[in-house]
Amino acid sequence: MSPHGRALPGEPDDSSAASSPAADRPDAVRTVDFDVDLSSHEMLRRAHVLDALGPAWDPVAALHGEEAAYELLYSGLSAEQQRMYDELVSAGVLPRRGGGDAAA
Repeated sequence: MSPHGRALPGEPDDSSAASSPAADRPDAVRTVDFDVDLSSHEMLRRAHVLDALGPAWDPVAALHGEEAAYELLYSGLSAEQQRMYDELVSAGVLPRRGGGDAAA
């Protein structure tokens, strides 16, 4: 029951209403299945993204650049940073990356 003494929607007013099924009550709210297919919208969104990237976008080159950035990120670490990195790799938090030979 609400703090104001009135029953909230879907809540029984008294103990006799609590024992009756909700579908038998005259004030019961009927539910309706509602399905929305967003697949066409998702395809449109992807088309807009690819259009915005332009014809010169090379996904393979972008992936290689991202991998190179990660290699640099985990290279040139101090002894303490390397220790922490090794702990995170052994715990499975980070993948093993970088040879430690790139400039910091």
